[in-house]
This record gives sequence, structure tokens and C-alpha cells, in this order.
Amino acid sequence: MKAEPWVSVEDVAKHLGVAKDSVYRWIESRSLPAHRIGRLWKFKLSEVDEWVRTEGAADEPAKGDR
Repeated sequence: MKAEPWVSVEDVAKHLGVAKDSVYRWIESRSLPAHRIGRLWKFKLSEVDEWVRTEGAADEPAKGDR
């Protein structure tokens, strides 16, 4: 069984089709599953996908709604 690779903020943003700023905001406010390795945030895409399915990023208000 091959181990799942760690990916970067940029990879997660591309995977989800969002800006990197959104990923950082979700780390801080919505407990996006991220692991800090030194100064970098790293992710397992399976954990990110599960987070989207269970907690969802869709609950974030639009910029004009704040």
C-alpha cells in the first residue's frame, strides 16, 4: 500500500478550486485539517475531502455578507 503524499496550501487550493487565502482562512476559523511542519502547512487530500463533506466550506458567507 502506497502512503498518501503530503501536499501544500497551493495544492489544496488547486484541488478545491479556491484561492490560497481561503485555505489559510479555513485553517484558522474552520479547523481545516492541516499539519504544521516547520513554517509550512501540509495536508492529506483525503482529510481535506472528508472535511469538505462533513463540515463543508460552503457555509462561509459571501464577501458582501460580512
